[in-house]
Order: sequence, then C-alpha cells, then structure tokens
Amino acid sequence: MLQNGKIKGLIFDCYKTLIDIKTDEKSQETNERVSNWLLYQGVKIGPDRLREEYKWKVAGRLENSGQEYPDIRIEEIFAEICAENAFREIDPFWLGIETAKVFRTASLRKLETYPQSLRLLEKYRNMPKCIVSNAQRVFTEQELRFLGLYDRFNFVIMSSDHRIKKPDTRLFKMALDRLGLEPWEVLSIGDTPKNDIYAPQSLGMNAMHIRDAWKYA
Repeated sequence: MLQNGKIKGLIFDCYKTLIDIKTDEKSQETNERVSNWLLYQGVKIGPDRLREEYKWKVAGRLENSGQEYPDIRIEEIFAEICAENAFREIDPFWLGIETAKVFRTASLRKLETYPQSLRLLEKYRNMPKCIVSNAQRVFTEQELRFLGLYDRFNFVIMSSDHRIKKPDTRLFKMALDRLGLEPWEVLSIGDTPKNDIYAPQSLGMNAMHIRDAWKYA
C-alpha cells in the first residue's frame, strides 16, 4: 500500500471509513425527542415545525454561502431556531450547541469503529496521519474521542470549521500544509470516490478506497 516507502503520510475520511454510523435525522421520533427536550430549556416548537425550520434554514445557508461546496455549522442553525421560539430568556449560543448534541443523540442508531480500520491505524501508527471529514465538530470530535480515535491522529480537519466540504480541494491543501508533505507523498483513504479519491488525485495525491486499504491491515 505504501509503494516501497514513497508514502510518508496518510489522510483518512471519518464516517464509513473509520466509523460505521447510521442516523435518522428526519424521523418523527428524533424530532419529538428534541422538541420535548427544548421545552425544558425555554423553547416551544413542535416536532413537525422543528423538522421544517431546520430543513429550510440549512438550505438557505447553503444557497447563500457563495461556495461551490458549502457547509454549515449545525449549532448556528439551532441557535436561530431557539432564539425565534423561546418563551423565556435563553442563551441562544449555548443552547444551539447543546441542541445540536441532543439532536445527534436522538437521531443516532449506530456508531462503532470498523475493526479493519483499527488494525490499519495500528499497523501504521508511526506514520503522520490526519482526518479530513465532512463533519460537524460540535459532535464529531466527541464521537472520535469516546471511540478512542481522536488521539491516533496528528490533527483533524472538519468541514464545519471552514464552512466548505469535500470535494473542495482546499481542505486537502490545508492537510498537506500541516503535514508538511508533498502531494505525491500522501495517500488519501476514504469511502466516497468523488470526495476521497478524485479530489485528492486532482492535486497529485495518491488515493485508495477504504475497502481496498483494509486488505493491507
């Protein structure tokens, strides 16, 4: 996999590469749980309206971003919803963050590491590596930490931090700069060809699907 020592650094995707995940963000059950929790935080909004408000606010942010591949910060969306539906004084900034976490918890159906990926990380534990992921730091960092993954990497780049997402190659350029390596010295590993293979290859990087990489674990 490392082409006779030419590869000096690894870039991993997160979900469906390191972490096997399943969520159901649109379900009635998910939105009822969040709606009920918000009542005790000073915000009154029914589950159906919550789902629609969230959908339209996200769509509006993405449409007006001016980016080809934009991303949002989910906590800002929930902060707006909370501020607009509060029935007493609240701290929208704090409540937006906490609501994002509750929303994630309510929607989560499966979250576990792939054992093949763990073996791969262990095999190349001494090689510089990072994560570049289309992810929301507000809950993804905690998921990486409690699954024991976060500290296995030199750093983690998440799309929400920069309001752009893969296949925007700027995220990979950031990773290359921080790794201090040339594109041809780095291998990108992920599950989505457009994001994790074609985009880094356009910069001159090497790339491999995670299921092919597992063969070298």
